[in-house]
Amino acid sequence: MRQLLNRKVISWAMYDWANSAYATAVLAGFFPLFFKSYWSSGASATQSTFQLGLANSGAGLAIAILAPVLGAIADAGGIRKRFLLVFTLLGVSMTAGLYFVGEGEAMTALSLFVLGTIGFLGSMVFYDSLIVMVAEEKDFDMASAMGYSLGYLGGGVLFAGTVAMTLWPAAFGLTDKAAAVKLAFLCVAAWWLVFAIPVMLNVPERRPASEKNYVAVVLSAFRQLRDTFTHIRRLHYVFLFLLAYWLYIDGVDTIVVMAVDYGAALGFSTENLITALLITQFIGFPAAIGFGLLGGRIGAKQAILIAIGVYILVTIWAYWMDTVAEFYAMAIVIGLVQGGVQSLSRSLYARLIPADKSAEFFGFYNMIGKFAAILGPALVGVAGVMTGSSRLAILSISILFIAGGTLLYRVNVEAGRSIAIETED
Repeated sequence: MRQLLNRKVISWAMYDWANSAYATAVLAGFFPLFFKSYWSSGASATQSTFQLGLANSGAGLAIAILAPVLGAIADAGGIRKRFLLVFTLLGVSMTAGLYFVGEGEAMTALSLFVLGTIGFLGSMVFYDSLIVMVAEEKDFDMASAMGYSLGYLGGGVLFAGTVAMTLWPAAFGLTDKAAAVKLAFLCVAAWWLVFAIPVMLNVPERRPASEKNYVAVVLSAFRQLRDTFTHIRRLHYVFLFLLAYWLYIDGVDTIVVMAVDYGAALGFSTENLITALLITQFIGFPAAIGFGLLGGRIGAKQAILIAIGVYILVTIWAYWMDTVAEFYAMAIVIGLVQGGVQSLSRSLYARLIPADKSAEFFGFYNMIGKFAAILGPALVGVAGVMTGSSRLAILSISILFIAGGTLLYRVNVEAGRSIAIETED
């Protein structure tokens, strides 16, 4: 731990503190609330849900397509930090731009939101890749955990502060809640920009030994994607796990980005919805540690299956939910399993892949994670429009958990590990 408490690691981890403000306050919090009540006022609940779902899916699709190519260029040119800066500035500027969007300007708000989310998701690609510059391989897990912990804390602190502005706008010299929410977008942009400075200044980046032709690099990136996919298909349990992961993590991510929209459709107040988000945020970090201990005791696969079972029950519960007290209780339950699913999925995957090809395989794993932001929100939006029911829309997410859990149950971890060892060079 003493080795990790140095300027490089802390500066790198502080970026999680920086951009988690967007994930918490914008992506999961104020944007879906404000979009439904202010920017798309007059539209039906199912129509605004459909638009928000497509916006989230579109941003996820853009990054899933761009990430492999941009990642290859960044690796070849030693310019990860430049790409990190570009995507950070994109996210920051689009988030700040939301401050100037007037009531009823739904398409403008959605356009800025999509570009801001592309900035957020894209920045994570290059932020993650910089871990190799700040820690030794044996310390990757702890360095990564430090980033996650600072992200939970930083996102929660900023969100709590902006929530206070919306609850008591007069105390901050603001005219009403709408002015407070708009100011919150500026606060997120400033927070993200200021706390991104340490990683830019203090994290070193190795330059390549020789200059490379970037056209050849781009073509090579697509060939590498094809070759990696072929290799993964030969490793049966890796392929099966990735299919399962794509489905159930899509369900997790969909609940994150659509929960507030659903609560608003049920008529819960802004204060109720924001309080629920804060509950989930501050429960998430200690619960993730507890779930990690559970995984160590009963196995990562079994612990993930328990979490998936909890999520299935949550979606069924959400269909029947009527009261704010139930919404708060659901926030607690989600907070208990959300971080555990993410962390244990990564550790289980690491057991199934050849150790000497970990970078190659984790690159594909991260791309699958980006694609996991596409199907779920679109499913919720389409289900809502087709049925005219927000309750049936949220229930549709259970399909992802059931399918993902079924596939994960069929993954033989011991056999998969044996095959992975046999394929190592």
